Amino acid sequence: MTGRAIYIDADACPVKAEAETVATRHRLRMVLVSNGGIRPSANPLVESVFVSEGPDEADKWIADHAKTGDVVVTGDIPLAAKCVAAGALVVKHNGEALTTANIGMALATRDLMQDLRSADPFRQGGGKPFGKADRSRFLEALERAVRAAGRAIEG
Repeated sequence: MTGRAIYIDADACPVKAEAETVATRHRLRMVLVSNGGIRPSANPLVESVFVSEGPDEADKWIADHAKTGDVVVTGDIPLAAKCVAAGALVVKHNGEALTTANIGMALATRDLMQDLRSADPFRQGGGKPFGKADRSRFLEALERAVRAAGRAIEG
């Protein structure tokens, strides 16, 4: 058994099914953390944790539990930074890995974009739609992260 758990920041996660496929293949515990509204899975490896309403409650819960040997799936950069600092491996929904080497730049970019949006109320967020290629990239990245997490606790 590689790794200990895959934690999913589940409220806006478009790749829960893909993550469950990887968790099942590796027989890993998968924890869906949300404020609610997520349908529990019948898969015995998948656990749902519902946190209280409020900003960043799911993020706080994940940050408190993720550690070396775990994999976290999130698009939240501040949460990713906390998890990387705790030794967990982090994969964004698009398959991008966030590591000690790139998390600082990701935080700086996030802050810059937040400043630009607040300075220009007409600036719209958004981006390209999430597609099959994104799902495929995510699956490959999560598979790599799960294997690396297993090596991290074995070594």
